[in-house]
Order: sequence, then C-alpha cells, then structure tokens
Amino acid sequence: MARQNSIGLSKKLLLAARFTGASVLGGVLVAGLALPAVGAAGLGAQSAVEDFDSLPDDFVTPPLSQASTILDADGGTIATVYSRDRTVVPADGISPLVKAALVDIEDSRYYQHGAVDLKGVLRALNSNAASGTTAQGASTLTQQYVKNVFVDQAGDDLQKVQEAQRQTLERKIRELKYAIKVEETLTKDQILTNYLNITFFGEKAYGVEAAAQRYFSVHAKDLTLPQAALLAGLVQSPSAYDPIVNPNTAKQRRDTVLHKMAEYGHITAEQAREAIASPIALKVTRPHQGCITAGLGEGFFCDYVQKTVLADPAFGKTPEERRALWQRGGLQIRTTLDPKSQKAVQQAVTEHAAPSDRPAAVTAVVQPGTGKVLAMAQSRPYGLGKDQTTINLSVPKRMGGGIGFPTGSTFKPIVAAAALENGIPVSRSYTSGYSMPWPAMRDCSGGRFPEGGEVHNDARSLTGSFAMPAAMKHSVNTYFANLEAETGLCEVAKTAAKLGITQQAGGEKLSVVPSMTLGSNDLSPLEMAAAYAAFAAHGTYCAPTAITSVTGPDGKPLGVPKAACSEAMSRTTADTVTAMLRGVVEDGGTGDTAGLSDRPTAGKTGTTNEGRQVWFVGYTPELAAATVVSDTMNPAPLEGQRMGGRRIDAAFGGTVAGPIWRQAVEEALDGVPAGEFTFVRLPSAAPEPSESTRPTPDAGQPTPGGGRPTRGGQPTPGTGQPSPGTGRPTRGAGEPTPAAGRPSEGPGEPGPGTGQ
Repeated sequence: MARQNSIGLSKKLLLAARFTGASVLGGVLVAGLALPAVGAAGLGAQSAVEDFDSLPDDFVTPPLSQASTILDADGGTIATVYSRDRTVVPADGISPLVKAALVDIEDSRYYQHGAVDLKGVLRALNSNAASGTTAQGASTLTQQYVKNVFVDQAGDDLQKVQEAQRQTLERKIRELKYAIKVEETLTKDQILTNYLNITFFGEKAYGVEAAAQRYFSVHAKDLTLPQAALLAGLVQSPSAYDPIVNPNTAKQRRDTVLHKMAEYGHITAEQAREAIASPIALKVTRPHQGCITAGLGEGFFCDYVQKTVLADPAFGKTPEERRALWQRGGLQIRTTLDPKSQKAVQQAVTEHAAPSDRPAAVTAVVQPGTGKVLAMAQSRPYGLGKDQTTINLSVPKRMGGGIGFPTGSTFKPIVAAAALENGIPVSRSYTSGYSMPWPAMRDCSGGRFPEGGEVHNDARSLTGSFAMPAAMKHSVNTYFANLEAETGLCEVAKTAAKLGITQQAGGEKLSVVPSMTLGSNDLSPLEMAAAYAAFAAHGTYCAPTAITSVTGPDGKPLGVPKAACSEAMSRTTADTVTAMLRGVVEDGGTGDTAGLSDRPTAGKTGTTNEGRQVWFVGYTPELAAATVVSDTMNPAPLEGQRMGGRRIDAAFGGTVAGPIWRQAVEEALDGVPAGEFTFVRLPSAAPEPSESTRPTPDAGQPTPGGGRPTRGGQPTPGTGQPSPGTGRPTRGAGEPTPAAGRPSEGPGEPGPGTGQ
C-alpha cells in the first residue's frame, strides 16, 4: 500500500536534487558501466536532463500474471493454467531469510540509500575502470524491480523483452525516474516483496513462491537458510546457477550468498559454516499446468473454457482486453462440467473406440433449459503425442474444433419442427415410391432450384403413404423431401437459426439447399445436442454455456456470460417432435438400440453417404447428448474398419453411435430420478408400412467395440446386415444426384448426400 505524503520537506529537497542529477548519472552509468569503450564524452548531460524531465511522473505497477484454476461444477480442479507460473504472496508469506539473502547479495545498502546508490555507483565505476570490464553493476534493487516490471509487461514478445533489457541511456533514464517514484510511494519492505513476487527464478518459475515449490516443494514462508540463499543467488543468472542443471555452480553461488549474509550480520559465522557444509538438497516439483494435465478426458472442455474467456465480450470488450485478462490470470473459474456425467461419457467413448483407431467417437452433453455443458469427450485423447489431438471435435472451429460433420438424418426433426410451426399438421401424409425427383424449391433469395435429380429411401420396401410420425420412426427420405418443399427452405433455415444453427461448424454459411433435410451441412455435436435440448425443454433454446462464476485475484467476482435462452418454437411443437422421436427409439425404430429402459428417451439416428459418419442425437427430460463416429483422418466409409477391437460390419447411426450414446447417458443418469415428457397423442400414421417391412425380433446389430446388444436381441452369427424394411439405409442411402441440390441462382451446391 502506498504511503501517504509523509515525506518531510528536507527529504523532498533531497529527492528533488536526486531527480535533477539522475539523468546525468544515467549517462555515467551507461558510459562507464555498460559502454566502457565509448565513455561519457559523447553523451550530452543537458539532453539527458531533458529526456528525464519529459517522462511522465506516474508509474503504475500492473497486476502480476498468476496461475488460474478451472473447477468443475462440484468444485474439483480440472486444470491449472497460466502464462506465468506465479503465485503472488504477501510480505508475511515470504521467509525473512530469503529477503535478507537477496539484499546482502544484490544491494547491501538497500535500506540506507534511495532509488540511486551514489556510493555503489562510484564503487562500480572504480572497479570497472580498474579491470576494464563491466563486471560490476550499480543498479539498486528498486531499479531492478522497475526493469522487471517492464520485462513482465512484455510477456512472451521476445522483441519487447529485449527492449526492456537493452543497455541504453534511454532505458536507464526511464528506470531511474520510475525507481525514484517507487521509492517515494512504497516502503522498502513493499518494494522488496514486490521484487520477490515478480522476478524470474528459472525453470519456468516466476516469483519466490513458485520457485520455492519448483526447487524444494515448500512454501516461500518455510524456506530454510540454505534454500533461501540458493534462491537469492539465482536472481543474477537463473540459467547459469540453475541447481538442476548446474548443481556445482549453484552451490558455489549459494555459498557466496551465505558468506555475504554472515559478513553483513544477518546470520552468524557458525550458521554460515553449517549451511555451507550442507549439500544442495532439491525436491523438485515439475511444472504441471495446462489443459493437457486434465484427467477424465477433461482437456477438451478445459480448452473450450479458455476459448470462451478469449471470445466472450463478458470478459472484455475487445480481444486485447480478454487476452490480457487470461494472461494476467489469478482467476478461479467455476464451470458447468458435471464430473459424474464426464466420467460416464469418457468411459463410453473410450470403451467403444481406441485412440489408435481411425474412427473416433465423440459425445457432447448439455442440460435442457439452461444450456449448461455437462460433459464433453472423445476417444482420441487431448495432447500433442501419437494418437492424440488438441482439436476439440465436439465444438465448432471458432471454439477450437474442426469443420464438423454432415449430420445425416439427425437434421430431420428440425425440418419437422419448422413444418409444425408453419401450420403443417403432424398428420400430413405423402405417398411415394422408393425414389422420386426432388420437389421444386426456392432458395432464400428467391432463386429456383431446378427440378430433377433423385432422392430415394434407404430400403426399397419403404414405399406407400406415410404421415410424419411413421416417416420419422423409419427415417423416410422421400417424405422429408416433400415436407421440406411444402414448408419452404427458408422457413427450415429460420427454425435452425432459432436453435443456434446459423452457420456450419467450419464457419461457412449454412447451405440452404434441398439436401439440407438429409443433413448435408457440417455441424458439431455440441450444436446438435443444444438444438435437441430445446425439444426436451418444451421449445426453449439455450445457447451452450460452460462458466458459472469467475473470481479475480482479489477474490472479487467478475462478470460472466448470461444464460442466452429464447423461445425457439411453441411448446406444442416441441412436445409433438418429442413424441415422434420417442417412436424412433422404440422397437422397430431406427434408434431402438439407444432407448433407455428406466426412463423416457427420445432421439434420432443419422448415417451419411456411404456410412462415413454415423450419429445418434437424443435426450431425456434431464439431459441432451449428441454422439458421432467418424474417420477423422481422411473420412472413408466406416464399414470394414476396426473400432474398439472389432470390425464394423454395418455402419449405421443406430448400430454404431446409438449404443455409445446409450451407455454414456445411462451411466450419467444412474441414481437420478426419472422425469417425464409431456404426453402428446399422435394421429395414426395411415398407412404404416406393411408387416413385411417391419424388422424381425432378431434384427438388432451388435455394437462395434463391445457395446450392449439391441433390445431385439443379437443377430445370428454372420448376419451383419439388418433385415430390409427396418428403416436403416443401404449404402448411398438418400444421396441426391448432382442436379438435386443445385439452384439456378442464389447459394451454392449442397454437400454430400445423406441417408438415415
């Protein structure tokens, strides 16, 4: 805390005299100490005084960068992150021994002089003149502290760091004036405490507390005499005297400090002898920080939290302000991550897919009605090593993710919601054969997509008349092509926007084209989970949120992003979609492998062209989750690839992604009382597919990687493929011909065709 104006008149006069002489002295210091070959002759004293007087009087010490801690919803530590490994401690948190050691080795007259030590300058000049070198400096601890402030402000910018350390007259003058200001406003002990908190001690340790932990695994207040002397000796050259790398040199330096402490009376000669006789005894704690240290697969969520702080205006109006907040650190960040859900999701994805498998399994979980991100996991671990990645496949590219995945038929519920919101009844039926030309549609600019091209169903037996519930249950592509055409592409896009889907995961504009209903846009699991959560929340969409509270280094709360919830659709629409999606997970639906036995479940399968990606997105009243499996190296058909130690015989959303989703959600909700969905009586779908198209009881597909069997039982050995008519696609299901998605004007072409 700064002293109030308690400096007497005589001392002020003395300070004023030092102010005037400081710039001249600066020239002498640089010429005599740093530039002996040049000398003082070429330096203009009057110019130096003018430079000194032109500097502003205020010197504001910025908050020091510290470590931040990211916590889960229960208060457990996910990870410690920092740009500087530093923990600022008060004066009584530092051993008096290390303070005495630092003063004795660096500035023995510290308590007798002001910002400039005239005797020290003369001594250094005489010594350097005699030796012809600049071996002895004249900077006081206060001047060194000021220099360290500028070095710390430079951060990781090497050019700025070098500028802050450059031996120039301009820098010396600036340091001198600000050192005088510091001496005028802070006590000697405050300056010394600040110095010990800011200075670098080597091995990535900034400040004495981090240094004490790094080298001895103790707190700074508990340092012993030999330990304190070693740390004080490091200040002059942390690399040269590094006790881990150069133990012999470090001991010599430590012993020099001990001799000085005895010489100046801070310890006795006997204490010095005993300490010098002791070996260097290190107990090193290596740096353990960053999202890479997070357990339970939490590294990706940790990275998402960091990206949120750097991107959300709640943490600063400009990117520069947010970056400064993160680098300054000292934050306690409480998040939404539920450790139980995270453990369940991580276990589910890693049991079904190994890190070395080409296919990766990814799952994101959110809470309906709040948007809280409860879990986020993928089978390929967070890291930079082999079979690791730092790309968070759960989120869009702007938040550290990839370009997303085509969603397949998991987009169909959004089309259904748009239709219901625009007055199309759930009983609406269309009759078609196995395939049909794409209906005429217009883009959002009024441009007309030409008729032509084929959209076909996933099985030739899926023909006849379907109403919306049956079409959803069996994922009938021709039905949803007709429904999309009647609803209007722009109305579908508007509904998607209300559900947070305004662009593709890679940042490209949402492709509003006919194949949109088949999931041709690339989206992320987190986006899809949040969209489906709106159905569970009776039409209320909440943008994903990961942070619940943040406190600063002073313990005061900071602002956090507010929950962004809005009505995306009517309650009736949402509950009707839920009722239809419950049919998907019932026996005979494409997602019957994912339905839970102990609580209401709703969801939708998705399988993209050639089975390159498979999805299951679903929800209970308590949570919504999205699971996708994809070959992330060079997306190729999943069929025939190995995942979790088994061969994928048939790549469908219901058989590959569904069981992963079921295991994750079942275990996340273990012991949680089951809620209920609002009952909606759906009209009978007239007519349903004939009995010959229904799956046999044995139609279930075993999950690749050892998942649970479907409720219909295991298939007979070697069957592999579900029987026709189950609603699951054959290869290439739902793929439009090239002309199907090409408008005559307006937005560009659609992505790859998709199936169930």
